[in-house]
Amino acid sequence: MRIAISTDGGDVSAHFGRCPSFTLFNVESGKVTGKEEVPNPGHHPGFLPDFLQGKGVNCIIAGGMGQRASMLFGQKGIAVIVGVEGDVDEAAEAFASGKLSGGESLCKPGAGKGYGVEKTECDHAEEDGHAHQGG
Repeated sequence: MRIAISTDGGDVSAHFGRCPSFTLFNVESGKVTGKEEVPNPGHHPGFLPDFLQGKGVNCIIAGGMGQRASMLFGQKGIAVIVGVEGDVDEAAEAFASGKLSGGESLCKPGAGKGYGVEKTECDHAEEDGHAHQGG
């Protein structure tokens, strides 16, 4: 299995799509067996699910992620765990040993504006019916 953790300076990033990089971990038989950090190639609607699927990712771990992104990963059969904080290596080890627990997304709509990798304008509406330009 391969997991991707949204990364900001060695910690789990609260803003999945805007994180500076992703740390990819290979997990086998309850242990981390490999690690690779890749820069975030950019954030626009629908791109990151394809990009990370192409890297063989089966599960995403992040502090927070928007509902649309979570849905797009689900459509590709990629699990999503949000509400995770702390060191990426510790999060990967906790995942591998079955001890990682997620929670509520730490990223609310619009909360990521001005953080990390900028995003192109979305063309979809959020729950409140307004256009969404960040997150």
